[in-house]
This record gives sequence, C-alpha cells and structure tokens, in this order.
Amino acid sequence: MKLDVVLGLQWGDEGKGKIVDVLAGNYPVVARFQGGPNAGHSLHFEGKSFVLRSVPSGIFRKDAQNIVGNGVVLDPITFRGECENIAKTGVPVTERIVISKKAHLILPTHRLLDAANEAAMGKGKIGSTLKGIGPTYTDKISRNGLRVGDILAADFPERYARLKDRHTKQLGQMGFECNPDAEEAAFFEAVEYLKQFKLVDCEYYINDILKTQSVLAEGAQGSMLDIDYGSYPFVTSSTTSCAGACVGLGVSPHNIGHVYGIFKAYCTRVGSGPFPTELFDETGEKLRKIGNEFGAVTGRPRRCGWLDLVALKYAVMISGVTDLIMMKSDCLDSFETIKVCTSYIVDGQPSDQWPFDTYADIQPVYQEFKGWNTDLTGCRNESELPAEFRDYIAFMENYLGVPIKIISLGPDRDATIMR
Repeated sequence: MKLDVVLGLQWGDEGKGKIVDVLAGNYPVVARFQGGPNAGHSLHFEGKSFVLRSVPSGIFRKDAQNIVGNGVVLDPITFRGECENIAKTGVPVTERIVISKKAHLILPTHRLLDAANEAAMGKGKIGSTLKGIGPTYTDKISRNGLRVGDILAADFPERYARLKDRHTKQLGQMGFECNPDAEEAAFFEAVEYLKQFKLVDCEYYINDILKTQSVLAEGAQGSMLDIDYGSYPFVTSSTTSCAGACVGLGVSPHNIGHVYGIFKAYCTRVGSGPFPTELFDETGEKLRKIGNEFGAVTGRPRRCGWLDLVALKYAVMISGVTDLIMMKSDCLDSFETIKVCTSYIVDGQPSDQWPFDTYADIQPVYQEFKGWNTDLTGCRNESELPAEFRDYIAFMENYLGVPIKIISLGPDRDATIMR
C-alpha cells in the first residue's frame, strides 16, 4: 500500500487541517511527519471548531489511528494541554495516538532560547512563533537533543539537567534575562502524561502498517518555508516538502503515492521574508478581513496578496505534486478583477523562476481575470460554478500542469467539491 502526502504549497496557513480531516475518512492511519506546535491546523465540523498543534488531524475520525512521527518536535506541556482539551469532547486520545520514540522533545529552555535569538536579531528577526522549534532542531542536528524515548530511561532527569545546563549557559552568554526553572515542574508532569501513550519505533510501525493499509501523511507549515528550498533564511527548521515525509516517518520514497498539494486562491504569509505579490492597500486589507487571516496559534495578522503561480509551480516541482487542492476560493467572490502573478522581474531582469537571493528586488508580473461576483459557498457540484471561475481554474491547471482535484468553498467539511 502507499503513503499519500498532504502538503502546504505556500507559506503555510493553506488550510491543511480541514483537508486532512476530509481525506482522513478514506485512510485508517494519519501521520504527522515534521514541525511542532508552531503549526495550527484548524478544523470545523458539526458547528464545532478546533485548532490542532501537534496532534494529527485525523484525531476526530472514529476509526483512524494517528501517528506523531520522528520528524516532529514535541512540547510535552503543549501536547498535554491539547490532548486534554480534545479528551473533553469524548475522544479517547490515548487510544488513537501513537508517538515515535525518535521525535525530539522541546524543553522550556528551548523556548527561552528562541526568544533570546529573536531578540538578538533586532530588525533582522525571522518572525519566529517563539515555540522553541528552531533551537530544538538545532540541538537535534548538533546531536545534543532529547527524544521521546529518553523519558523511559532511569536517568532521564540527569539527561534533562545536562541539556538544561547547556541552555542556561547559552542564555547567560547572550545576556538574556529569564528564569530557566519557571516551567520545569509542568514539564516533568507533562512527561509523565506522555507515558500513557504508546511509544513506538515509527519506522517499523508504519512500514508494517503499509503492508496492508494506506497511510495519509500530514505536513505542517508550507513548501516555501522549507529549510532547503524555501525563502531562506526566513524559513522554518524542517523539511516541509514531500521528502520530509520519508525522513520524518521512516518510509522509502518508492512507497509514496499521491502527493496532495494545498494552496489558497490568494497568498498569505506570517512573519518576515520575501512576498512578491503582497498588497499594502485596501485590497490586501479586504482579503485579510474576508479570509479572517490571523494566525491560528499566534493570532498575528497575516500579510496578504494575490496568487503567485511562479512560487506555486516551484513548490509543485520540488514535491512532485500529483493532485492540487484549492482553498478559500469563496474569499474572492466579491472582487471585480482578480490578479495572478505569472512571472517576475528580478533585479530588473525577467524571470519565471523563484530566485536564490532572498533579498533581491522581485516585482510581480500579473495577468488579470474578470471576477465571478457570485457567492460560491453554496456550490456543491462543479456544474454550479460560474463560467468565470471555471476559466480561472482552467488557466491555473494549464500553467501548473497538475489537475485541481478538490475545491474548498468554506471552512466546514461539507463545503467541498470533489472534481
């Protein structure tokens, strides 16, 4: 059987939570393969709303098994709070979630280091969510990190103390005033809570499942935030492209099946970094208001702009996307004219490629489309869509070379057209 992958193709916040929730009904297993509690996946169904940070978005599907893979960085405190809130709805979280022993732990001092690093950068700051993600991945790469499986070791408190001491020295060298002991008690209480879950060797566990069942892999953030291929250095600290699913779960590339790429009908971004199609006028403000573009985790207002097909085609190429999913098309219902970026002028030169230089002068070249001026939220069949919208879809499919298989016209599960 195959591992099908769901990815965000922009700068995150594309609506992955809803789509994984919709698709999860077809999969017995849903697995998160990278990222941490900096990612907020929003789900809306039956009049209820949830924001998931580390828990896979299949958690509300009765028969779905949910895996937190080794590519994820896990904050025990945040994870405990999230699970306890879900459990209040009657969901048996400890029965539906398994956790990789090789997933790295976010310590309270990782969050302090995150804040210290961001403060030290001043105006050049990345725009971190301050959840400790970057410092945790840094410890992972420098081979100093603690993993979920370590909590089972008799000397775990000593291992924790050594890493905390390392962090405290770093914070002192940076002159960052803080209390490294502040959340230590809560951390160890949350570690005890983690021990209620089934802790597994994810690579063996998931490959055994793939012998008989398909798995849906859920990515966090977006492709343009990929540590290697995103708008570096304004990126996250993990591999957000399809390759990350292999590394983050222990699955061979030949086991990858469908690659579902999710994008909004326009673009948004949180934090610093290049955004060629960003709008600073009333149109951008209108998009933000209609789309409710505020971070699910941080609450920060998102930067908004027109759809960037150059960046989108780049992300499609990197991950080998087989099926496209377009979100929030209904947010463009009231626009007379809709613009789409089809190429750039980079430092004065025409280009149809995402540039290496993050600090280059990137000017978008637009193609304009007549708006459809129709409320799409009630549409449930493709035949109900206006001609102007179908033309918009056809143009994108031709440019990207990949079919748009799903169109989302609202936050609820039912507001979805399968093509």
